Amino acid sequence: SSSMHFTNPRRDFSKAELRSAEGLPMSQQGATLQSYNNELVKCIEELRRRRAELNQQIREEEEEKMKLEDQMAGLSERLRVVSDSLERKVAARNEHDRTIAETEEAFMKILESSQTLLHMLKRDTSALSSSLTNAASRHEAAHRL
Repeated sequence: SSSMHFTNPRRDFSKAELRSAEGLPMSQQGATLQSYNNELVKCIEELRRRRAELNQQIREEEEEKMKLEDQMAGLSERLRVVSDSLERKVAARNEHDRTIAETEEAFMKILESSQTLLHMLKRDTSALSSSLTNAASRHEAAHRL
């Protein structure tokens, strides 16, 4: 449409309506002007109401944003604490693994040494028993003669 409008939720005035007031008697022009003024005041009041609404929403969202930032800061600190703790515990576990492996290796060497010692002891005991048996037999044979 080629005609421009002053728009407000309650009433639209076309340029033609605004121009038509020019030819009216002064009292009617005053009344028309007063009507325009009333409409302008209502529009300004509506804009102020919308601005106040937006301002309230802005305050609420700013408050929520600050709470979220506080929560994020708290979570970041908690993450740092947990990460540090985890790092220390993983290092301790790795140290336990190393100690267990070394201990098991030493234990296996002890078992092998014990087994070797047991075999040597059995062999020596058997040899001693044979020697004693042979010596006793020779001793008896010598006494019988």
